[in-house]
Amino acid sequence: MRQCSLPGIAAAALLAVPAVAPAQSPPPAQPKAAVEAPRGMVVSASAIASDVGRNVLAAGGNAVDAAIATGFALAVTYPTAGNIGGGGFMVIRFPDGRATTIDFREKAPAASSPTMFTDSTGNYSSRIHHNSHKSVGVPGTVAGFALAHQKYGKAKWNGLVGPSATLADTGFIVPTGLAASLAGVRTKLSTDSGSLAAYYKAGQPYSAGDRLVLGDLGKTLGRIRDQGRDGFYKGTTAQLIAAEMRRGGGLITEADLVAYQAAERAAVRGTFNGYDIISMPPPSSGGVAMIEMLNILEGMDLKAMGHNSPQYVHSLVESMRRAFRDRALYLGDPDFTQPPIAKLTSKTYAKELRATIDPNKASPSSPADVAQGYESDETTHYSVVDKDGMAVSVTYTLEAGYGLGAVVDGAGFLLNNEMGDFNGKPGLTDSTGLIGTTPNIAQPGKRMLSSMTPTIVARDGKLVAVVGSPGGRTIINTVLEVVLNLTAFDMPVQDAVNAPRLHHQWLPNTVTVERVGFSEATLDALRAKGHVVRVGGQQGTAHSIAIDPKTGKRLGAADPRDRDAGASGH
Repeated sequence: MRQCSLPGIAAAALLAVPAVAPAQSPPPAQPKAAVEAPRGMVVSASAIASDVGRNVLAAGGNAVDAAIATGFALAVTYPTAGNIGGGGFMVIRFPDGRATTIDFREKAPAASSPTMFTDSTGNYSSRIHHNSHKSVGVPGTVAGFALAHQKYGKAKWNGLVGPSATLADTGFIVPTGLAASLAGVRTKLSTDSGSLAAYYKAGQPYSAGDRLVLGDLGKTLGRIRDQGRDGFYKGTTAQLIAAEMRRGGGLITEADLVAYQAAERAAVRGTFNGYDIISMPPPSSGGVAMIEMLNILEGMDLKAMGHNSPQYVHSLVESMRRAFRDRALYLGDPDFTQPPIAKLTSKTYAKELRATIDPNKASPSSPADVAQGYESDETTHYSVVDKDGMAVSVTYTLEAGYGLGAVVDGAGFLLNNEMGDFNGKPGLTDSTGLIGTTPNIAQPGKRMLSSMTPTIVARDGKLVAVVGSPGGRTIINTVLEVVLNLTAFDMPVQDAVNAPRLHHQWLPNTVTVERVGFSEATLDALRAKGHVVRVGGQQGTAHSIAIDPKTGKRLGAADPRDRDAGASGH
């Protein structure tokens, strides 16, 4: 059973800005109902990749196995964010209610330093920070998948990687979203000879319906299939990565690759109106910030306000404002800092914050408090549930769309530019969006702060939903809103995913709303409360799964904002 989402703006075509990108086309048609399946379900940004994961489930693999297979397939079919050259996070909930997480966020190379993004004069350089080989972090995806498989997988490793190696070797039919995406980023990718050779034919974009063959990527995936994590972090692939770094002036060495380790971390947990919220802890800020916001909102009668009414939006924005301020002040890699997670996720602290909210007036946001730095929109999320009720929520990324835009010569995969998620320079905080607070300054071996928010919702010991989204800092708020739609408003999962979204991140002090779904009267009422409102394009792509409480069926909701997405069940 599969459903591809209907035409809309491809995620890769959105501008990589901290808020919502301007709309470039009419809004997509919205599916009215989720795809149903009795046993297992995979929902991702690529219908092809969802099928790969679904086939693993049908063959007896568990949700972790299917998540690994789907992730490798996305590295082939969704190159804007699917990756083996990047990193991310995995949240796992077992059928008995236990939960854990796998942190495979990229790390800073050993030669990194707090001032590495400055030029020869000591001034901050955005180019070095985001668009040079120094912006490449040590990739974590392969190590993360290997750790997850070692601890919790069931199927054989080669059967999870093999389908993607074959997919790259023999090629796949280019879907409409990928064709539009590659056409849209031709200028960026054409500056790198490897990217131009891999993703264009005679320098021109592939059309929908063409066959795209990625031979070098297939060879790299073959080494991972046959050698496990060593097929990436040692030997031929590692040598090719190190050579690419030397060629481009990057910092990653073969020693950095060998030293990389993914980490298993305790999930961050909260509650909201009787629901259990399970999400990712630091170095992701998403789980902590979302639980902080849910705690603030739990003390309000949201349903009585009405979904997306002026008072509801005002309440959301004021909770977002406070959580994003705390995000910037306190959160970073827990191996280097000590974020006060217990305080930030406590009901007592939320009560204190709630008391500072004026129901009739917007709060100020001052650069003197803290500013937010850049974080790209180009990430991808996928959700998996198996026949036993094991659930996996994965969000991973290359940072910008197509990462650095550089393919490792001979290895066929795109490099991340994830070091751009570190703060630019110690002490450099201003109203333009730069931030220089200590917790997220670059250091050797440190993981950069993220907004990724892979989340699982349960109630009374039973699985309710698997949620997540791409979107830079909008991720946290997108996931928050889908969770609220499910738990506070009892929406069917497809309606919860389709519903219009909004975003506020402390600074810039702007409420951004999706173009479709908010009336002028609502926007005027928000302005009357003192909010600065901007109408933008689409926000996030929350590929989600819910469990029908009566039948136990898996309900897969592909987000129609992602035109190549699909839900695939069995």
